[in-house]
Amino acid sequence: MRAKTPAEIEAMRAGGRILASVLDQVSRAAAPGMSTKDLANMAAKELKALGARPAFLHHQDFPDVLCTSLNQELVHGIPSSKKIIKKGDLLSLDLGVIYKGLITDGATTIYIGSQPSSDIKRLLAGSQRALSAGIEAVRGDGTRVGDISAAIQTTLERYKLGIIRDLVGHGVGDKIHEEPNIPNYGVRGNGSVLHGGVTIAIEPMASLGGWQVQTAKDKWTVLMSDGSLVAHFEHTVLVTEKSAEILTQI
Repeated sequence: MRAKTPAEIEAMRAGGRILASVLDQVSRAAAPGMSTKDLANMAAKELKALGARPAFLHHQDFPDVLCTSLNQELVHGIPSSKKIIKKGDLLSLDLGVIYKGLITDGATTIYIGSQPSSDIKRLLAGSQRALSAGIEAVRGDGTRVGDISAAIQTTLERYKLGIIRDLVGHGVGDKIHEEPNIPNYGVRGNGSVLHGGVTIAIEPMASLGGWQVQTAKDKWTVLMSDGSLVAHFEHTVLVTEKSAEILTQI
């Protein structure tokens, strides 16, 4: 966990805008009948056109540029031409971008269709609000990780959602995953101290059921043990002197 230089921060801003643009394009394109591999191919083509590189491809042997997770799949879903998107699916898209040697990380979850159930609306709204609450808890230099974690936990509990415990947010920039870990539950005033210039990935993960997860036979896809639907939202955030700046937005 180190403070980035002004030049590195500017590179991460540019990389974050690229990431947000690609995620937005892929999210808008996702439709019934497409495969998750179609979406990964689209992301790869757009990243190349924008002068960036995928951070996930070949990281610890991950085979593609984009994580595509459906319904009860929480994270790290591998794109496949055999995974066809259907109306009524929940689809999580997680993307890492390398630009000028610096990494940004972001994710979103979308509903395929126009009329989600009330429970799915609650899952998506609560998870998105938890991300906002976590970012708002960053009050600049001296913020503790527990301040972020507690804000996320309080929000997810208010929406009566299961809080995933085995996967966490993290530092990001030089590597995909750096110290400190940023759990989605915790106590205000506890945890590592964050200083200005540090870049972190805040990423609430929540379910309509419990919190226990398991790994699929592909050794990558993380699934809910109870089969419940899940959502995952993530931004890369710069800790400033007095607040926070979201880097992964257009």
